[in-house]
Amino acid sequence: MSAVAPEAWPARLGWRDSAARILPLAWPVFIAQLAVIAFGTLDTLFVARYAALDLAALAVGSAAYITVFIGFMGVVVAAGPIVGQFFGAKKLPEAGHQLHQAVWLALGLSVIGCTLLAFPWPFLALSQAPPEVEAKVRQYLGALAFALPAALLFAAYRGFNNAVSRPKAVMVIQLAGLGLKLPLSGALVFGVPALGIPSLGVLGCGIATAIAMWAQVLAGLWVLKRDRFYAPFALGHGGLRPPDRQALGAQLRLGVPMGASILIEVTGFSFMAIFIARIGATAVAGHQLAANLVSILFMLPLALGNATGTLVAQRIGARDIASARRLGWHGLQMALVLAAALGALVYLLRQPVVHLYTDDAAVIAAALPLLAWVALFHTADAAQCVASFVLRAWRIATLPMLIFAVSLWGVGLGGGYVLAFNLTGLTPPALQGARGFWTGSTVGLVLAALLLCGLLALVHRRQRHAA
Repeated sequence: MSAVAPEAWPARLGWRDSAARILPLAWPVFIAQLAVIAFGTLDTLFVARYAALDLAALAVGSAAYITVFIGFMGVVVAAGPIVGQFFGAKKLPEAGHQLHQAVWLALGLSVIGCTLLAFPWPFLALSQAPPEVEAKVRQYLGALAFALPAALLFAAYRGFNNAVSRPKAVMVIQLAGLGLKLPLSGALVFGVPALGIPSLGVLGCGIATAIAMWAQVLAGLWVLKRDRFYAPFALGHGGLRPPDRQALGAQLRLGVPMGASILIEVTGFSFMAIFIARIGATAVAGHQLAANLVSILFMLPLALGNATGTLVAQRIGARDIASARRLGWHGLQMALVLAAALGALVYLLRQPVVHLYTDDAAVIAAALPLLAWVALFHTADAAQCVASFVLRAWRIATLPMLIFAVSLWGVGLGGGYVLAFNLTGLTPPALQGARGFWTGSTVGLVLAALLLCGLLALVHRRQRHAA
């Protein structure tokens, strides 16, 4: 397959034309992201059957790791929109150069991230977890400190491949990583006495993740060197190119607000686990099940947003602004329809779905009320996700960052905290505890979706008038 094969685009892109281009890119991203979320799902399923104490540690530890990883990953994958525009303009060596610079960013950020995971006292102070949970969180994060550099390096590989319409190369590797992770986690969590492997509980999950992530990085490097598709990008075989101040600066100007936006988005949700841990192990365990389910649902709009943003960036690079605008709107419409339908379906089937995770009656009772918010939460989440991806394709990231800060931290996390702990004395009992956080988070997501879609409409209007 040639990286420079010409493609005919219609003079006016219709909805079906957009779908015919978005869906072939979206489904491999969707499968790959399901493999990613399956890492956490497997850990949740295994640890839920191991011990409630380890499940609480997993919830707090996962929130800490996700906070560190996602924020830094957002900086690394900023190369994606830049690569996509170079790819659309047929400037392939310049696109390949961006991958080398993204690797430097991944390595530099790994130093900071590993330090935070090895010394996680800020997260432990926020969670106020009991000593027995805190000890397990420290062990788990210690293992994940070894996984973080590999996770960021693979994020650079993933962002580059998605930007050049090569998502299947990522999907295959991530499915293979999941195939390695599954038996490793089972063996290390529960132990295999016949092989002399002790039961490690939540620590075993962290060790399995580190091994699987480094295996993915090695597989990605092998593909880049062996697959002739990458030859026109002049990636070379002489090792990593030196840092390029201009290219790094361009990635950082886009990546820092992107990373901050993603960090705000994720911490607005993941910090709920840290604060809910103050309520008790059962409450945070119930939240962990609901959070994991919502994370699985999010993979669909994430895939659609990624595919839509990739195509928009490529059309911008090709100076086909009209198609870029239509692709953005059509991707958003697809995500909204699918998210509303899927959210409603999960709500209707919430009882059997929760029983798939655990048979613990107390944890089920804690999780079920939270799923009442799924349909609205997921629909708003889908809208803000696709809108933010399209805005990044236009290299607009700073204003979305401010929108996320106000909506998800201010209204979502801050408002949820006020409701959950009844700081005003006016919160009804039905909205106190974990349900208060989910209420605030849902309202914050709806606000973010409305503001980001409005900003996208403004950008499209300006581009149309400038044409």
